[in-house]
Amino acid sequence: MDISHRNRTLLKVIVLGDSGVGKTSLINQYVYKKYSPQYKATIGADFVTREVQVGDKLATLQIWDTAGQERFHSLGAAFYRGADCCILVYDVNTNKTFETLNNWHDEFLKQSDANNPEGFPFVLLGNKVDVNGGQTRMVSEKKAKEWCAARGKMPYFETSAKENYNVEEAFLCAAKTALENEHETEIYFPGISETVSEPEQQRSGGCAC
Repeated sequence: MDISHRNRTLLKVIVLGDSGVGKTSLINQYVYKKYSPQYKATIGADFVTREVQVGDKLATLQIWDTAGQERFHSLGAAFYRGADCCILVYDVNTNKTFETLNNWHDEFLKQSDANNPEGFPFVLLGNKVDVNGGQTRMVSEKKAKEWCAARGKMPYFETSAKENYNVEEAFLCAAKTALENEHETEIYFPGISETVSEPEQQRSGGCAC
């Protein structure tokens, strides 16, 4: 069967967090292996795709990049529904972006209409660990892990989109957790071989899921 039209596991992953924490940069690094130091705010929401191999399963990650600005929050419900996993992102150098995680977490569960809110898979990313060699860091790894532990042992990764640190590992973990909430879908992407990167082989050692 043609590779561009066959049964795949489609996993919808939503990336949330305050404006400027590096959501778009993380996605661009993961999907395109590119990083730009220039900041450009995301308007509304958009998605990109990438194939990933998890064990014996081939999945297409549909990664939704969302605006962090307050004025776009009302659009949430339309984008969140049908999600299989949510990646929450904060900037380890800015306390406020960590403090608002509760709002993002709770608002997502409320607007996504998740069937099992208690067991819905989340992954937390503490981004920009490279900034100033860690000298300006405001949120400790311990504090982040405690926040995750209080929410059902949510997987946590410290990341740097600029240095491509833990980006692959974080998204692979998201794919694994999303498979627990999967839905098999017949999807079709014209020219998928051109728009979706090569399958990412599962790395040894697994993730912190």
